[in-house]
Order: sequence, then C-alpha cells, then structure tokens
Amino acid sequence: MNSSSLTRRTALKLLGGGTTALALSPWHAVAASTADAVAKAIPSTGERLPVIGMGTWRTFNVGRDPVLRDARTEVLRAFFDEGGGMIDNSPMYGSAQEVVGYGLRKLGEPSTLFAAEKIWTEDGTKTREQAAQTSARWGVETFDLLQIHNLAAWQEHLPVLRTMKEEGKIRYLGITTSHGSRHAAFEQVMKTEPLDFIQVTYNLMHRQVEQRLLPLAADRGIAVIANRPFDGGTLVKGLKSKNVRLPGWAEEIDCTTWADFLLKFVVSHPALTCAIPATSNVEHLRENMAARLGRMPDAATRERMIRHVEGI
Repeated sequence: MNSSSLTRRTALKLLGGGTTALALSPWHAVAASTADAVAKAIPSTGERLPVIGMGTWRTFNVGRDPVLRDARTEVLRAFFDEGGGMIDNSPMYGSAQEVVGYGLRKLGEPSTLFAAEKIWTEDGTKTREQAAQTSARWGVETFDLLQIHNLAAWQEHLPVLRTMKEEGKIRYLGITTSHGSRHAAFEQVMKTEPLDFIQVTYNLMHRQVEQRLLPLAADRGIAVIANRPFDGGTLVKGLKSKNVRLPGWAEEIDCTTWADFLLKFVVSHPALTCAIPATSNVEHLRENMAARLGRMPDAATRERMIRHVEGI
C-alpha cells in the first residue's frame, strides 16, 4: 500500500466530525450501499462506524508461514467485501501486526479501513516509539484509534496520545480492559480523563459492564468496543457442540446463525458502538458480518435472549 493511497484513505476521515463526517466519511458510503446495514455514531465526532469489526487476537498470530498469511489475507478481503471497517490489533498479539500489514499490502487500498491499535508497554517513555513500530508493521501512516492496552502505564501514555491526536498522528484515543479485570481503576480513568473510546469484555454471558461502565460511557459520550463477544469462542463452540438450534423467534431479528444471534445481542446495547469478533475462517467471517444486517433486538427481546441462552 503506497503512501498516496494512505493519504487518500485518511483524508476523508480527517475532514471532521458532525454533518461533514456523516456526509463524507467512508461509513456513510457503506450505509448508503447496504440499506439495512447498521452503523453507529462515534459520540465525540458523529462519524459512523459499522457495528461489526474484527479482532486479531490469536487468529492472526501465524508467524511468517506464507500459506497461513495468504489465508488471513482472504479473511481480510471478505471482511472489506462485506463492508467491514474496524480492525483491532495489539503488540501483545505476536505476529498479528505483521500479518495484518501483509494482507493490507496485498489488498491495495481498503477505503473503509478503521485501523485500531494499542500501546502495550509498562515503559511510559516508549509511547511514540511503539506507535512508530506498529505503524511500520501495518504499513499505515495514521491510526484511526490508538488505545492503552489494559491500562499499562496509562498515566504516562495518555498525555502523549493526546499530543499525538493534536498533531494529527492519530484520530481517536482510548483505553482497554479484558476478562472483567480492573473495572474500578478503569471507571476512575473514564471519569477523570477525556476519552474517545473504551474497549471492554462484553457478551451474552458476561454482562458486568452493564452495571457501571456502559452507563458511564453513555453519560460521558465515549464510544464502546466489545471484545470477546463470543467469550473467546467458547459460547459458539458450546452451543454447536450441544447441537442446540436457534429458537424459532430468532427470525424476528433476522438471525440465521448463533454467531449473528450472539453478536446482535452485543451491538444492540444502546451504549455499544462496535464488536470485534476474531476468526481465521472466511465462512465464519461472513456469519459474523451478517449481524450488522436486518432487525436488531429491542430491550424486551434482549431479555428473552438472555433467558434462552442461560436456560440451555
């Protein structure tokens, strides 16, 4: 991917928020071309983001194996063909950064790419250095979102990210947590620091963030990314291993697989902006992307979904 194509990709997004962003951003184009695809606004700007993104934890850590790298490139190709936007990654994920970069270079210019990365080092002086290394691995000049992974040295990293945002080197900044850890500290950062995004674990069986973090994000105007929407794959695998069929009423929310059933539960929460399921399989990727289409569950249906899965 050459620098001129990257400039074209970022230029649309750097035009600004509000009405301009809604009219000109790639997400508006996605919504216009797929009438029933759901996108949600990033509260700090109004820019719209497809509700189903893609994580890379474990699935893209394939080293330098050319066959596996090409297979992951096909997953990326299918993701963008289906109108995908956010790809989330981290220095913690082994070779995943290099593998994503390899795929993006082969694909050319994915105009809808929303590149989300993380700073993961306890050395608070290494913010810019790690960001530069990550940029080189992806082959992108500007990250749409840079997050502090699991609050690692956040007191040192956050001011630097804020400066990088002012310089135009990143567009949004945020913090992450996973596995339900450090929620008290996470909440305090949300209350005291200006953030564009948070990333938390949220799925049908792990809903702790509904109590405090999601309402706080709504109050503070912070976008929310849900990691582990399948609980690391165990939810889907468990349902399939028991040969459990979808309930007939799932048709009322246009669900045909357990993947879109579980994902629609996640992204239908009013505070959620995007979920990032991970997969190495093109067929599974397409199942995941189906969750952004059709009718979404309302509050009553969400409660019905909880009761149904908890009763299996």
